[in-house]
Amino acid sequence: MILKRSAGFAALIIAGCIGLSPQAGASGQLQNTVTYEGAAYRVVEGGDFKVATLQSDRLLETYRLSKYDILDIQLIGFPEGAGMNDIMIGPDGYVQLPYAGSVKLAGLTLEEAKEVLSERMGEYLRFPDMSIIMKTYGARKVYVMGEVKTPGIHNMNIDNLNAYAAISSAGGITRRGRSTQVQVLRVVDDTMYYKRLNIKSYIKKHDLTQNVILQDGDIVYVPRSNGLKIDEDILPYISIFTTYKVLTK
Repeated sequence: MILKRSAGFAALIIAGCIGLSPQAGASGQLQNTVTYEGAAYRVVEGGDFKVATLQSDRLLETYRLSKYDILDIQLIGFPEGAGMNDIMIGPDGYVQLPYAGSVKLAGLTLEEAKEVLSERMGEYLRFPDMSIIMKTYGARKVYVMGEVKTPGIHNMNIDNLNAYAAISSAGGITRRGRSTQVQVLRVVDDTMYYKRLNIKSYIKKHDLTQNVILQDGDIVYVPRSNGLKIDEDILPYISIFTTYKVLTK
């Protein structure tokens, strides 16, 4: 699904970020405190952005469950061979299961989810072991904006969730786009982290460090070729992210 920007949406993007107060963080990174609609945010360059690599067989060992993931749960050795198939994690991160009730699984690894469910269901049933099978990964929503051919909210698969793939899903960079100054924005609590990527170097020189793994809710922004300015290119993320939260509830 792609939600294309309208004139009203573009106006909201341009709408004012009210305050900007530059300061240096403990690590020496440039930080700006901005205020939008009464809420204060820190804008910090850097953050926990991991380089995108080819997916390996170890994905399931470190993968953390998220909304809309679909699981099959088997109680091994249970007399009646109880199985619960096609269990979807809801948008709130919870599943509804017999004997266990409402259980939050989002954010857990498969092994952690197994421990939680075994404890909850073990209060009512006896079974030697439990198996949780990852059946389908839920789509992640990423907002791709700026100088791309089809800006908007794009559904991304977990096995291809990176900045370059997000730009490709939006039709690629336009002629006016600056591929050497692509920004990735991630909001964690009251802090907005951003990382600058040189997608041109990733494509032409195969510099793998210039492509990062995305998370659900990340924003990828391609600026115009006339350069990058904090007040014009970074601060509008405040209104963009606010709109994104409304559109993806």
